Amino acid sequence: MEDVLPPGLLEICLLVGVPRERVRALLQGTQRKPKNLPPLDPEVLSVFVPPFISRDDFQVTNTSGNHLNKSKRRSFRKKKERPKIENLKSLNGEQKAPDTEDITVPKDIDLIGLPQLCFPGGLSVTSESKEDHIHFLVFTDVCGNRTYGVVAQYYQPMQDGYISLNGQAHWESVQTGKMPVCFVPFAICVISRYPYFNALKDCLSCLLVQLRPFKDLDVEEHIKEFAAKLFLIPSPPPGPLHLVFNMKPLQIIIPSREDPDGPIIDLDLHLPLLCFKPEQVLQIMTCILTERRIVFFSSDWALLTLVAECFMLYLHPLQWQHTFVPILSRQMLDFVMAPTSFLMGCHTDHFEVVSTETEDLILINIDNGDITHSKMVEEEPEIPDVPAQAAETFIKRVESLQLHYDLELCHLRASVDLGELQMRRRAWQQKLNTEVQQTALQLIVNIFREVKDHLNYEHRVFNSEEFLKTRAVGDQPFYKKVLETYMFHSFLKARLNRKMDAFARLDLSTQSEEDRFNLMFHTPRRMTMEKMASKLFNSQYKMSRRMVISMPNLQDIKLPEGPTRNSSLRRIETGVAVKAPSKSVSTFKIPEIHFPLMFQCVHSYYTDFFNHLSKAINTSPPDNSALLARYFYLRGLICLMQGKLLNALSDFQNLDKTDLRIFPTDLVRKIVETMPPSERSQADRKPELKKLISRVMEKQREVLKVDDHVKNFELPKTHMQLDDFVKRIQESGIVKDIDTIHRLFDALTVGHQKQIDPETFRDFYNYWKETEAEAQEVNLPPTVIEHLDKNECVYKLSCSVKTNCGVGKIALTQKRLFLLTEGGRPGYVQIAAFRDIEDVKSTTVAFLLLRIPTLRIKTLSKKEVFEANLKTECDLWYLIVKEMWAGKKMADDHKDPQYIQQALTNVLLMDAVVGALQSPKAIYAASKLSYFDRMKNEVPMMVPKTTSETLKHKINPSAGETFPQAIDVLLYTPGHLDPSERPGNAHPKLWCALNEGKVVVFDASTWSIQQHCFKMGRSKLTCMIMVEQSQVWIGSQDSIIYIINTHSMSCNKQLNDHRSDVTDIIVEKKNGIPSEAYSSSLDGTVIAWNISTLKVNRVFQLPCQNLTSIQLHNDQLWCCTGSCILVVSTHEFRLQMKIEHHLKDVCSYFLCFQLFPERHEMWASYSGSSDLYIWNTKDFTSAPQKIHLQDCSEITCMIRVKNQLWVGSNGKSQGKSKGKIYVVSAEKKTVEKELVGHTDTVKALCSAEDRYVLSGSGKDEGKIAIWKAE
Repeated sequence: MEDVLPPGLLEICLLVGVPRERVRALLQGTQRKPKNLPPLDPEVLSVFVPPFISRDDFQVTNTSGNHLNKSKRRSFRKKKERPKIENLKSLNGEQKAPDTEDITVPKDIDLIGLPQLCFPGGLSVTSESKEDHIHFLVFTDVCGNRTYGVVAQYYQPMQDGYISLNGQAHWESVQTGKMPVCFVPFAICVISRYPYFNALKDCLSCLLVQLRPFKDLDVEEHIKEFAAKLFLIPSPPPGPLHLVFNMKPLQIIIPSREDPDGPIIDLDLHLPLLCFKPEQVLQIMTCILTERRIVFFSSDWALLTLVAECFMLYLHPLQWQHTFVPILSRQMLDFVMAPTSFLMGCHTDHFEVVSTETEDLILINIDNGDITHSKMVEEEPEIPDVPAQAAETFIKRVESLQLHYDLELCHLRASVDLGELQMRRRAWQQKLNTEVQQTALQLIVNIFREVKDHLNYEHRVFNSEEFLKTRAVGDQPFYKKVLETYMFHSFLKARLNRKMDAFARLDLSTQSEEDRFNLMFHTPRRMTMEKMASKLFNSQYKMSRRMVISMPNLQDIKLPEGPTRNSSLRRIETGVAVKAPSKSVSTFKIPEIHFPLMFQCVHSYYTDFFNHLSKAINTSPPDNSALLARYFYLRGLICLMQGKLLNALSDFQNLDKTDLRIFPTDLVRKIVETMPPSERSQADRKPELKKLISRVMEKQREVLKVDDHVKNFELPKTHMQLDDFVKRIQESGIVKDIDTIHRLFDALTVGHQKQIDPETFRDFYNYWKETEAEAQEVNLPPTVIEHLDKNECVYKLSCSVKTNCGVGKIALTQKRLFLLTEGGRPGYVQIAAFRDIEDVKSTTVAFLLLRIPTLRIKTLSKKEVFEANLKTECDLWYLIVKEMWAGKKMADDHKDPQYIQQALTNVLLMDAVVGALQSPKAIYAASKLSYFDRMKNEVPMMVPKTTSETLKHKINPSAGETFPQAIDVLLYTPGHLDPSERPGNAHPKLWCALNEGKVVVFDASTWSIQQHCFKMGRSKLTCMIMVEQSQVWIGSQDSIIYIINTHSMSCNKQLNDHRSDVTDIIVEKKNGIPSEAYSSSLDGTVIAWNISTLKVNRVFQLPCQNLTSIQLHNDQLWCCTGSCILVVSTHEFRLQMKIEHHLKDVCSYFLCFQLFPERHEMWASYSGSSDLYIWNTKDFTSAPQKIHLQDCSEITCMIRVKNQLWVGSNGKSQGKSKGKIYVVSAEKKTVEKELVGHTDTVKALCSAEDRYVLSGSGKDEGKIAIWKAE
C-alpha cells in the first residue's frame, strides 16, 4: 500500500562520494600528488530513508493504531563492491547485518545515475580545500511527476585514508613525512517531493556548519538526525500560513503555495531578469511555448536549475510536458541527441561539443545572455516574436520592477541581527516574486485571452483557422507554431472544462465592460466605432466608465445594442501593472524535535505539535477562517501521525466551514479505506463523520470519465440531416440558438430534400466569413464616426447606389441606416433610425424603357421619403430593413435589447444565404429567416399599457447557451465600498440561480455578466440570501448550504448539517447587525447558525415534514409546511401556534406565505389555486379573507415590497399561457396591476432596495424582467 500521508519535507537523504579505501589505494599505489589523480567515479556511501525509529519502537506505534506510515519500497543492490558495514544504513538508520547488500529506497529514486548528478562536473581529490557548493536537481518520472533534489558539496581533509579532525593530520604529516594531506569532496543530497529550493539550501547550509568539527562516523550520525528532522516537518497546505522551524543557526521558513492549483515558489523569481534583457526573456518563453529543443548553459550548476525553474513558473498555468533535465553531467551529454522536444542544462565547458555535434538546438548562455542556434540541416526561420501588444506591456512592466536588493537597503538602517537580516531580505524577495509572477501571468493572459472567443463549449471545438485570421499579421507566425503544441492543447482542455485557474481569474478580473457585455449578446464580430476611432486617433478616444454604488435608475442606463469585439485590435493596457494588494501571511513555529530519535521523542514532538495547533485554533478570531482552516488541516495530519483517525477526520471536516478548497479528498478516502472495523463503526455512530465518509466515498463512485477531447473545426464532407447541421453550425461559431439554426436549415433547403450537401455548407460558411472579414476592413472617416454611438458597428454596406440624397453606399448598424456619400469628401446622411421607421416598400421606378427596383423608407421624423435605386440588391435590403424594424419595435415594446441582436443575426444570415445560393429562389429562402417581421404580421405585438409602463428592462442569463434555462432563485445584493476590494466589486449585484447548481452574477449597475457561471454541486438551488456583506449563502436540494465569499467571488465553505433538501434561509438582525441565521430543510429540520463561526447554535425538528419556507418576526419563526403553518419561538424552538390547512380539497397544500406583522396579517396561497388567503394573526379561528386573481392558473411565488404584495404565477393573457405578476395592495386588498412580461411561468421574485422588483421565468423563456416598484 502506498503512503497514506502526504510526504514530509524529506523523501530520502544520501551521502555521496568516494570510499576512503579507494582514495588511500590511489595515493599509496601511485605516490601521486592529489592534483595529479584522475577524476574518480562517485558512488552512494550512505542512504537515509524514513522511518528513523528503531523496529521495536515502530511496533509500539503500530499497536496504537498508526499503520499509515508503512510504505512500499524497492531495493537497489550495489554491484561494484560490497560496502563496508559502517558506510551503509538500513531502513531505520541502524547498521545492517554484514550478509546483506540491499539498500531500501523509495520507488522512483535511481541510485545509479544520482552520484553523477551530485558531481556533474566530476569528482576530483584536491590538495587545497574549496568552498562549499550547492546546486539543485529535478527528476521527472514517466507520469510527469517531479521530484526535487538539493545537493551540498563540501571538502574534508584526509590522511592515510582517514578523515582528519579540523585538519590536524596535516601538521603530523609534515613532521613524520607521511603522505601529504588531500581534500576529498563529499555531497549530501536531500530529495523532496516539493520544490523548496531556498528552504532546503538553508537547511543544508546549517548542516555543513555543524559537520565541520566531526570525523566521518560522527558525520553520518549527524546526517541521520538531520534527515530524520526534515522527514518530520510537514508541508503546509495552500494558503496564508507558512511554517517555521529552527535549524541552528537559522530559522527555516517553509512557504505554502498561494492557491491549491498554484505552484510552490521558493526561489528568486527575478533571476532570469538579472541574466537576460526583457526582450531575450520573451524570446526564451517563445522557444518554450513553441516546444523547441532547448539547452541552457552556465558555469554555475545552481543557476541552471533555478533559471530553468523560473521559466517554468513564468508559464503557469501552462505546463511544459516534455523532457525536463536542467542539469546534465558530462556522462549524460548524449541526452541532447533526443529527437523530441526537451529542456536541458549543461556546463559552459560543453558548449562547443553540444553546438557542433547536434542539430536544431536553441542554445541559451545564462552567463552572457546569448541566444543562438546550433548547426542546422535546413535553414530554420528565426524565433517568432511574441505578439507585439503583449510584448510591449511585458517589457514596460519588467523595466518598472526594482530588481536590486542593494537599492532597497540604501534608506534602511544597518541590521545587526542575522534573523532580522534574513527576514528583511525574505520580505523583499516575496514582494518581488509576487510582482514578477503577476507580470508573467499578465503576459500569458494577453497572449491567449481571445482563445475563448473561438471555442464551442458544447461540442468542445476550437476554430483555429478563424482564431489565426483575427490575429495581427505580425503575430501570426507565433500563433501558428504555438497552436500545434501539446502545451496549448492542454491549455485548450482547461478552457473547455471552464477551469477556474490563475489564467481564468486574471482574465475575469481584467475584463473590460465591453467584454462583459459580449457574454450577454452573442453577435457576429464587427469593429465598434470606438475601436475604429482608436485606430484613427489613439487610445485616448475612450469613454469614461461610470461608477455606480447603489441600484441604478434604469431609465438612465444606455445599454449598448451590440457590443462586439474585434480580437486582433484589442488595445492592451501598456502602463505599469496595477500592483495586487499584498496578502497577509502568518507563520506557525513548529516545536523543537529532541534527539536521540526514539519513539518517546517522536511522540513528544507530535504531542507538542498538536497542543500548539490547538492553542492557535482556540486563540484565532473566528472571522479569520482562512487561517483556522490551515490549523485544522495541520492538526488533522498530526492526528494521523499519532494514529487518532477519528480526530483527524473531525479536523478535516472542519475545513467545510473554514476553507473547502484545501479539503484532502484523496487522503480522507485512503483513511476510510484503511480504517480498522472498530474505528469505522465508531465513525458511523457519529452523524457528522458518517456523512463525511459517505460524501467522500460517494464522490469516488461518481467519478465520471472526463470528456477532455478537443476538436479542431472542419467543414463537413458528407450530407447533413437537421441534427448534424445544428451541431456543425454551432461548432462553426456562427450562431448557437437552435430555433434560429432550424430556420437557417429551412432556408438552405428550399426547393430541395431536407438535407444539406457539403458544397452548400461550404459556400454559406465561406460567404459568412468573407463578409465578416470585409466588415473588419471598413474604415469610416472621423466626420462620419462622430455621428455614431461608440458601440455601433457597421454590419453591411450596399454597393454604390443612386438615392434622392445623392450617390453613396447604404450602411446598416444595429441602430440605424445611413448613407455614406461619395465625392470629394465622404459624408454622412441619416436615412432612418429603426425605431423611427413608419413604412418600407420595395417598388420600381421607370428609367427610359427600364423599370429599376427601388427601396422606399418613410420615417416619422421626415416628410420626405428616402428612395434608393438598389437594383438587384433591392429585395434583400427590403427583407433586411423590415426585419430590423420589427426587431427594434419588439425590443422597445418588451424592453429587451436582445431582440435587436437576434434580428441583426437574422439579417446577416439572410445576406449569407443569398450570397451562398446565388439562385432565383435565394430571396424566398432568405425570407424564411424573417422571424420578427413574420411575427409582427401574424401576431400583433401589443404589450399591455400597464406592463409597458412598469417594465424597465429585460436580461437573459442564458445568453450564449444552446437552450434557455429556468431561473430558480434571484437575489439582489446592494453595493458597498470596501478598501480591500477592487472598485468594480463595489457595484450592486444580481445573483441568478439556474439549473444544475449554476449561478450567474450580474453587475446590477450595468447588467453586464460579472462572473459568468459558478457551479454549486449538481442539484437544483432553492434559496439565496446575503447573510452579511462578505457572505452569500445558497441552499441546494443536495442538502448543502454553499457559502460564497463576495470579495473573492468563490465558494470556499459549505454547511453539511442538513439531511434533506435545504428549502429556505433567513437572517435575524439585532440593531441592524446580522446576529443569527436560520435554515430549514424539507424533512422539517430548522438549524440556528452562528454567522461568524458557522457553528450550530440550536437544532429543532418540526413534528411534520415538507417544510418549504420560513419567516421571522418578534422572536417567532413561522414555518410553512404542506399541511399547516407552525409558529415556534426562536430561543427554545417551542411550538406556539398552528394554522391548519382549511380547504376541503385534500390534494392542495400550502405553497408560500408572507407576513404583514404591522397589519397583523398573514397572506398565503395553496397549490393549484388562483386565490390569495389572508388570515388575521390575532384570530386564526375566523375564516380567512380571499382575493381572487383573474386569469391565474396557480400562484408560484410572492414577496412583499413596501405596502404591496407582488405575486408571481402561471396565468393567461390574450388566450395564451403566460407568466403573470399581480401587484396587490395590502391596504385595499385589491389587485392594482396585472403585469405580463414573461412567456413562461414566473418562478422567482426579488426586490432591489424596494425601488425595483426582479422576476425570473421558467425554462421556455428563461429571462429576467426588471419592474419599477411604486
